[in-house]
Amino acid sequence: MNPFLEIILRALGAFLAVLLITRLIGKSQIGQLTVTDFVSGIVIGSLAAALAIDVRTPVLYYFTGLAVFSSLTLTLEWLTMKSRPLRKVLEDEPTVVIHNGKVLEGKMHRMRYHMDDLMMQLRAKGVFNIADVEFAVLEPNGELSVQLKSQKRPVTPADLNVPTRYEGMPSELIVDGTVIEQNLVQNNLDEEWLYRELEKRGVRSAQDVLYASLDSEGNLYVDLREDKIDHYTDPTDRMPGKIPQ
Repeated sequence: MNPFLEIILRALGAFLAVLLITRLIGKSQIGQLTVTDFVSGIVIGSLAAALAIDVRTPVLYYFTGLAVFSSLTLTLEWLTMKSRPLRKVLEDEPTVVIHNGKVLEGKMHRMRYHMDDLMMQLRAKGVFNIADVEFAVLEPNGELSVQLKSQKRPVTPADLNVPTRYEGMPSELIVDGTVIEQNLVQNNLDEEWLYRELEKRGVRSAQDVLYASLDSEGNLYVDLREDKIDHYTDPTDRMPGKIPQ
């Protein structure tokens, strides 16, 4: 077989294998990367990369390695769901690094987590002053959870005893020019209603719509593929030119 064709086929196989493994493992490895997930991801990625370009080693060897590591990952996921003590050992526990406005440097030192890391993650949360923090917890996946002091938190309607209406979540009706019929049915609507609403906005076809959604108040939001923007504000230093779409 032509070496380039073999590499293409192996790369395709590696891509499909990693995609399948990721789907089997679920969203936790993507959204909440723990130490176990991190190690597993590195090994699986390394095996997939070697599978794609190492034409001297039989494909079956790499697929076997991928199957073993994915099986171990799935097994550990199942075990940690069943056993909380094991979950603590493998995935660690949250660690309080600020308590009642005081930095716990001893715990930070044991985790090799320094003040620059802490300040960077606080700023990412919109907090620039440690004195405003009641509690800060370093999660097992490395994220920092922050609770501000009560007097520093934004005022909410609940604080003012102001009643609010239910907002719900908007339903996507059109995405990339495709009508989501299931969401129309869930809202007791049909395509005839949708096209009437589009016509009111001067839209002739759903293909011209990039995104359309309906909120719980019955308000229809429509964004076209080619928006007509009269004035565009650019935060960069580039000279004004064609308005981007």
